[in-house]
Amino acid sequence: MTEFARPRLVLSRCLELEKVRYNGEKIAYDFVRELEPFVDLVPICPEVEIGLGVPRDPIRLVVGEDGVRLYQPSTRRDLTLAMQEFGDTFLSGLPPVDGFVLKNRSPSCGISDVKLHTPDGMPASSGKRAGMFGQAVIDRFGDLAVEDEGRLRNFRIREHFLTKLFALAALRQVEDSTAIRDLIDFHARYKFVLMAYSQKGLRELGRLVANGRDLALDDLMARYRVGFAAALRRPPKYTSVINVLDHAAGYFKRTLDGREKAMFRRQVDRYRSGRLPLAGVTAVLWAWVIREDEAYLQGQAFFQPYPDELMSVSDSGKGRKI
Repeated sequence: MTEFARPRLVLSRCLELEKVRYNGEKIAYDFVRELEPFVDLVPICPEVEIGLGVPRDPIRLVVGEDGVRLYQPSTRRDLTLAMQEFGDTFLSGLPPVDGFVLKNRSPSCGISDVKLHTPDGMPASSGKRAGMFGQAVIDRFGDLAVEDEGRLRNFRIREHFLTKLFALAALRQVEDSTAIRDLIDFHARYKFVLMAYSQKGLRELGRLVANGRDLALDDLMARYRVGFAAALRRPPKYTSVINVLDHAAGYFKRTLDGREKAMFRRQVDRYRSGRLPLAGVTAVLWAWVIREDEAYLQGQAFFQPYPDELMSVSDSGKGRKI
């Protein structure tokens, strides 16, 4: 059974945890309940932290001549400086973390889809952007696994998030080591993941590890982290993932019968069309890996990038263009 490093995850408190929303409620969120046994949570509600009560009057992002401000219309309070100072203090004081899950559309926590308003309360023509705290997270920790709860209801986005979250946690464990061998083993274990995400990243990180003994270990680890996070910055193209699936299936070309090969092709086609999450295809391959006792593939994180309990086919249908 695979042992996974425990990610450290910053989470909006209103998501399943506490009734701290502006209306005094919390949001029921199955994903948090499923994830909680496998991660260490760092809960946060920036609006409560800057002194706004529960319940509280709504706040909004207002765009004007002096840029975007965080404003509470009912009290005419400008909360911009308070939120900026809190964000800087909180984010500077965090221990090493691997990701964030923040409330979508929130003027404080949203990461991409927060409405902008004009000073007179009308929707602004400039559209949407990140919330005040969410933007600070992106600016400082954009290389980590950062998502909002709305996008995570799409299974392909969720697969990418979980893959990156647990990979960064595993890498953080390696960074605590004093042995270059542990980094070499990590790179070997994530070869197929990198192959799916970025062939260029795989090559560059491979060269870095191969020449790693010429660098101080701390420098090597730091360079590897930057390159690894960059390689996993965006979800992989499904065509690249299918190439990896076909490559892995090639290990069994002499042992599979026609029916098994046809079944595998059907699963791949379902993945290609968005009707099946990647985990549904890798589960088939993993069964063959175990049956044939294929040692090399057993060591590949691609087949079990995060705990099986977190694999889900639930999908909102939104956010397909990722």
